[in-house]
Amino acid sequence: MTVVGIIFSNIHDENIPDLTRMRTMASVPFGCRYRLIDFTLSNMVNSGIGHVGVITHYNYQSLMDHLGSGKDWDLARRSGGIQILPPYITAFASSRPSLYSTRMEALIGVLPFIRGAKEDYVVLSDCDVICNIDFSDMIKKHVDSGADCTIAVRHSYVVPRSGTSNNVVLSYDSDGNVTDIAENMDSQPSYRNVNLNMYVMRRKYLEEIVLDAMSHGYKSFTKDELEPRIGRDRIKVYECDGYFATVDSLADYFACSMDLLNPGTRRELFGVKERPVFTKVRNSVPTLYSNDAVAKNSLIADGCVINGTVENCILFRGVKVGRGSHIRNSILMQDTAVGDNVYLNCVIADKTAFIRDGRVLSGCETQPFYIEKNQTV
Repeated sequence: MTVVGIIFSNIHDENIPDLTRMRTMASVPFGCRYRLIDFTLSNMVNSGIGHVGVITHYNYQSLMDHLGSGKDWDLARRSGGIQILPPYITAFASSRPSLYSTRMEALIGVLPFIRGAKEDYVVLSDCDVICNIDFSDMIKKHVDSGADCTIAVRHSYVVPRSGTSNNVVLSYDSDGNVTDIAENMDSQPSYRNVNLNMYVMRRKYLEEIVLDAMSHGYKSFTKDELEPRIGRDRIKVYECDGYFATVDSLADYFACSMDLLNPGTRRELFGVKERPVFTKVRNSVPTLYSNDAVAKNSLIADGCVINGTVENCILFRGVKVGRGSHIRNSILMQDTAVGDNVYLNCVIADKTAFIRDGRVLSGCETQPFYIEKNQTV
C-alpha cells in the first residue's frame, strides 16, 4: 500500500491578510523557527509518505525558499519527494479566466499530478492545522473499514466566526459513518465535530470526484461532491485527539503562538519521539544576554541579542532588544530590532521590523497590534 500527499498552501490566505500579504499561509512563521507547513509536512513524512505535492496559488516565493529540495524533510529523492504544483500546470488548464478560489478548483488544476501519481491512496490536508497526528493510523483504519473517504474530525468548542467562512461540522453514527456535512450556523458557542480538512481516499476515487466536478461545473469539495455522496458511498470519520489548533484570524495566530508557552502544549506538539517536527535548518550563533537582561517564560531562538526584559514572548532568530526595553506577551519575527526604552504588549512584529527608541505600543489578546514586514515605527 502506497500513499501520496497533497497539501493546499493558499486556501485560507484571506483569513489572515496581514501575514499573507507577501507570503502563503503555508509559509507563515510560527514558534520561533517553524513555518505552518512544517507540521503538515512532518506529519506526512513521519507516517511514511514519501511523495508530496504542494498546491500553490500566488506569493509562493518564500514557500519555495523554505522547502528547497525537501532535504530537511528527507524528501530530496529521485522518485517521489516533494513537488511544488503552481496553478495551471498544463496549457489546457490555463484557458480558465482566473486563479482557483476553492479546494475543488485547486484539485482540478492539478489533475495531471493526481493521474500521474503511482500511489494507491492519497492524503489531502490544509496547512493551517497545527497538530502532531499519525496519518499512518488514519490510513490503516480507512483501509480496514473499506471506506471510500475518511475525514479527520475533532470534537471541540466552536465559537461563531465573523468575517470568515464558518466551520464545517459533521454528524455521524456510532459506527463512524457520516450522516451530515454542513456549515456551523449556531449563533452561540457550542461543542461540535469539526472537519479538520484532512482526508484519506483511494487516488482513483479522488480522480473520479475531480472529473465529476469538472463535468458539472462544481466548485465546492464538500458541498458539491462529498455531501451528495453521503449514504451512497462509505464516508467515515477519524476522531483525533491531542493538541489541535487552526489559524482562522490574526487573533487565532496570536493565541496559538501563546499556547506554545505552555509546557504541556509543547510536549504534545514536539515531545513525541517517533514524530518529530522538521523544518529548514539554519545555523546561527547562540543568543546573547547582557548583564541587565531578564527573560521570563519565553521562547527565544538563536542569534538574538537581549539587553532588556522579555516576558511571555516568542522571539524568532536574530531579534534585538535594546536596553531598558520591556517586551510582554508579544511575537517578534526574524531580525526585528527593538530600540532602547521601548514598551511592547500584545504586539506581532513581522520580519525585519524596526521599533525606534521610546515607543509604547499595546494591543490586546483578541486584537494584537500588528507591525508589517520591513516597517519602521
